[in-house]
Amino acid sequence: MTPSIQTVLQPAYVLHSKPYRDTSLLIEAFTPEFGRIGLVARGARAAKSRMRGLLQLFRPLLISWVGKGDLVTLVAAEEHGLAPVLGGPALLSGFYLNELLLRLLHRHDPHPALFHMYDDALHGLAAQAGGNPPDGDAHLQRALRTFEKHLLQEIGYGLVLDHDVVTGSAIEADGKYRYHLEKGPIQLAGPEVERGAGISIHGRSLIALSQNDLDDATVLREAKRLLREALAVHLGPKPLRSRELYGELKGGLA
Repeated sequence: MTPSIQTVLQPAYVLHSKPYRDTSLLIEAFTPEFGRIGLVARGARAAKSRMRGLLQLFRPLLISWVGKGDLVTLVAAEEHGLAPVLGGPALLSGFYLNELLLRLLHRHDPHPALFHMYDDALHGLAAQAGGNPPDGDAHLQRALRTFEKHLLQEIGYGLVLDHDVVTGSAIEADGKYRYHLEKGPIQLAGPEVERGAGISIHGRSLIALSQNDLDDATVLREAKRLLREALAVHLGPKPLRSRELYGELKGGLA
């Protein structure tokens, strides 16, 4: 009989949970060293469980589990720092990030850099929710676009943002491009820019996105469209529930 494998005190965030049997939970968690993992939290909903109320979304945790394979057993969990406080659009944006990770990450595929980017994104959303940034919604949008770009890079589908894929020339800030998702940006002139295949985008928007410099409203709008189309290729036809909810609230999340 193969012995169980125990993993101790790993940083984690809960991405999703649902009731299981009478008092337990089935959890999808995100960890830096083990990627996305499936957990059974036995008795976590029982009145006297020490984990009751602890296994919440957006709360940084240290977790321990035992077992191997697609579903392991959670044996301990504790808080690991202050949880970002999300509300309103920021909360729905947090749900959106979780849904992206659930849909695009394979189980047991580690992404330590992405884990820390996710943590940074949650705290960026919390700053918006707390009313700290003067440009509220734009701050939220910048946090989402930056995370989306890094997510695509981490799963092996990073965008080409620094050169024309036909000529090899560096992107020109004042140039106009059509971005072909299967290839990258191609600079065009005159009516071809409007009629050609691909996504129309300015060179300065490509450069700004490569540098995570999304302060300009036009840049942010074009980056949003490009990233949405790029993600759609990998998300497939099933709509994102978080995007639908945000659309009902504010007319469109991403």
